[in-house]
Amino acid sequence: MQSTRRINGPSLFASVALLAIVAGAPVALAQDQVVATVNGRPITEADVRLAESEIGNDLGTLPVEQRRRVLVEYLIENALFAEAGEKEKLDTGQSFDERMRYWQRRALRDAYFDRSVKGSVSDAEARQFYDAQVAATPPQEEVRTRHILVETEEQAKEIYEKIAHGEDFGKMARQFSKDPGSKDEGGDLGYFGRGRMVPQFEEAAFKLTKGDVSLPVKSQFGWHLIKLEDKRQRSAPPFDQIKDRITAALIHRKAQEIGAGLRGAAKVEFVDPDLRAQVDKETGMRPVPTPFPPR
Repeated sequence: MQSTRRINGPSLFASVALLAIVAGAPVALAQDQVVATVNGRPITEADVRLAESEIGNDLGTLPVEQRRRVLVEYLIENALFAEAGEKEKLDTGQSFDERMRYWQRRALRDAYFDRSVKGSVSDAEARQFYDAQVAATPPQEEVRTRHILVETEEQAKEIYEKIAHGEDFGKMARQFSKDPGSKDEGGDLGYFGRGRMVPQFEEAAFKLTKGDVSLPVKSQFGWHLIKLEDKRQRSAPPFDQIKDRITAALIHRKAQEIGAGLRGAAKVEFVDPDLRAQVDKETGMRPVPTPFPPR
């Protein structure tokens, strides 16, 4: 069985380089639980954790057991390719040494990121940020409306009279509305807050009382009849629902701060003349990118 993820060249050969190191150090792995072997060489829980950090985001919301299986299959395939490369003596020479130097630096970067950047953002800090944002953001009023869009005021008035004499608003919307996005839903636009609709529509909608139908309202799209279905105060989503997004944002902010500090304390020289000219031209135009992009 092959991994469900296609292995591209760079990630494969990065794994080849790293596995070459692992293959030469079986004693260091002796204390780690073995989950599979490939021609007698172990794949361990540590390998699975590293694979998760490398390709976990590509696996989406796979169930835990299936996710683990995919990760192990990925490691098996990596090991097979690494072994094939070893047999062809691809683990020596300048090209391999260059790869090893690059991936050693990348491994150090990742280790630093995990401990000093990602590891420095706690659940308590995320909760504190959430509470501060909630306190600073007052509840916002939202309305849920239906509407009927027609081309002329005269047609809008005719439909208004039918509704006033008992015709169902949703039925009239399905029959007459020119709005393809809401017509089949009986004109239902769902909930929205201020700033989401064109000004004329929004002003009329927020003035209505629940159950009321507006007189014809003109906008750039034509003539509307608006029925107010409901009003509510939109509150912030629960912390647990957005905790991961808040944590990711705080990690990204922390990475930018640390990256800026490291860059400011470092001596960086652009030796390539074309690259140096480009940098000189851009100086002052935009901030230097962080060396810690989101993971």
